[in-house]
Amino acid sequence: MNAVTALLVIAVVYAIGDFVAQKTKAVCSMLFVSGIIFMVGFWFGIPATLFEDAVIVKLAIALIPMLMIHMGTLMKLRDLKEEWKTVIIALGAIVAAAAALFIIGSPIIGKEYAVPAAGPISGGVVATLIMSEAAKAKGLETVLVFVTLLLVLQNFVGLPVASVCLSREGRRLREIFRRGEGLTADKGSKAKSNPEEPTWRLFPATPKDLQTPFILIMKAMLVGWLAVMCAKALGGVINQFVMALIFGIVFYEIGFLEHKILDKANSTGLALFALLVPIFMSLNKATPQMVASLIFPIVVAFAVSVVGIAIVAFVSSKIFGYTWEMCLAVGVCCLFGFPGTFIVSQEVANAVGETSEERDFILTGILPKMLVSGFTTVTIASVFLAGFLVKLL
Repeated sequence: MNAVTALLVIAVVYAIGDFVAQKTKAVCSMLFVSGIIFMVGFWFGIPATLFEDAVIVKLAIALIPMLMIHMGTLMKLRDLKEEWKTVIIALGAIVAAAAALFIIGSPIIGKEYAVPAAGPISGGVVATLIMSEAAKAKGLETVLVFVTLLLVLQNFVGLPVASVCLSREGRRLREIFRRGEGLTADKGSKAKSNPEEPTWRLFPATPKDLQTPFILIMKAMLVGWLAVMCAKALGGVINQFVMALIFGIVFYEIGFLEHKILDKANSTGLALFALLVPIFMSLNKATPQMVASLIFPIVVAFAVSVVGIAIVAFVSSKIFGYTWEMCLAVGVCCLFGFPGTFIVSQEVANAVGETSEERDFILTGILPKMLVSGFTTVTIASVFLAGFLVKLL
């Protein structure tokens, strides 16, 4: 298959995945639909060399540091500080999920499955990619397929749990509103910082007329290159993708990088298009027999993780004064992230609230926590966790 045809096939599958995700309001995620199409397609005639034919694999790996830089420019540290309780609950949840997998899951499904499972379950694509690269280096083809299937299936675990919990929390908030009570201060009453203004201006702002795609991409690539060089200088003690995320946060806070820099460069979509290729390319090894053999490890991995998250949610509710349902919803955000965090909050507010005022009140009570949790787990914490756990694989 020539490169143009291969790229078109990949683009068509992505488009179908996006279409279904939009129509199902992210219940069937783009990752799930695309992953299933690729896997079944490889069984029924799509060439196993599809992604190699598209000559995009090496580019995808090279673009990951730049995408991590972009992720570091999505939210300011001050905004995370304002929702510090949510951040702690979210961090506790993914640590608990990883610990439960390691302690409880390892004896049941084996360490070779339990450890890499923490990547996709604790976060998103980049954490999964870190685990996939390590598994590929060790020749663990079954593990490669396992972590990919966890990634594409996690929405079906996280979203229903979050929806049930937020519905109960929404009804509680509705009753508070009907009694004439207001949201307490810890429910996000403080104004958020201006994302376009750095916390510490150490670099002059790039004039608007110079914020062209090429200049912005160059800045992101420059910081990504510095991060990779720094990681190599440290002898790989810190994973290069983790280092890129750290550099992205720091250079955004000091004013060198713009807020959502790749969005401003109109490049996020193309970068994500390439980034997903290393994730899906392992599916050409997923025979029906292999998938059948992985059903039990997948079920156990999800069940053990949710139990760990639920325990932390219960303890957190006693410590921070949130309801257990709100804590559990915050904890499972790692299983779907944005835009699922936004969509499920909107759907619950619209379903539970009977007037526009009630819906606004409920949304104000749950949406900030869900957004911050999704960002904390999927964008930041999962990358750090995967960078640590990959050494145990």
